[in-house]
Amino acid sequence: MNGLLKAEKFKPPWIIAHRGFRAKYPENTLIAFQAALDAGVTMIELDVTPTRDGKLVVMHDKTLDRTTNGRGPVNGYFLKELKKLDAGSWFNPVFASQHVPELEEVMELVHGRALINIEIKPNPDDDPHPSDAIERQVVELVNRKNAHDAVLISSFDRTVLEKIESLENPPALALISRDPADSSTITFCRRLNIFSWHPNHSMLSHEQVNLMHSAGIRVFPYNADTPEDVQRMFDMNVDGIISNDPLFVIDWLKHNKIA
Repeated sequence: MNGLLKAEKFKPPWIIAHRGFRAKYPENTLIAFQAALDAGVTMIELDVTPTRDGKLVVMHDKTLDRTTNGRGPVNGYFLKELKKLDAGSWFNPVFASQHVPELEEVMELVHGRALINIEIKPNPDDDPHPSDAIERQVVELVNRKNAHDAVLISSFDRTVLEKIESLENPPALALISRDPADSSTITFCRRLNIFSWHPNHSMLSHEQVNLMHSAGIRVFPYNADTPEDVQRMFDMNVDGIISNDPLFVIDWLKHNKIA
């Protein structure tokens, strides 16, 4: 039975840093994750994608164009080639030294200071690796690092979660969604022993939060970054927020005496 055992160490509400401290640092870089840790987040959220030689790097997009000085698909480059790219100047020239990190690098940086939410996207059609390669590598790395009880693996793709659940000793799982929850969502989450549901904050309702809570599933909406959105989320009794500006949410909670 997969579960996030270290969850008990962290008092709710949880503050989850979306791609690190994305509001003020280049997303999915070591400096963004370090800043999130320094802010005191409960968990960092990141995205993984494979390189041409099958290594796991932390990158949201399928291509390098938006967040590096490289061009083309991530899986068209070997790891040693990606390491030479500048992953920070697009955000601000002062971050020119930032590179595309490997998942293992980020795990070593965090090293028990927070929980880790690893998002896995569906394999692109042009991926030369086996269809379950990412899932297997992530689970193997998590277990090799003895981080099973500190990692949450999430995806929009239910097939990805099913693959993870079928592997030996899988970590806890989370379903990300752009659509409202209904009875079929509950059925799926129960079947896979889903730990948490991560909806887009803009479509969330109090009824959906109650529905998930009644099934024992935590609710962490994403991209709630304004005072109005944060207030609305906590009025619904969500369990935490996935934010691009985690320090803002932490300060908001303190000011409103919620944390």
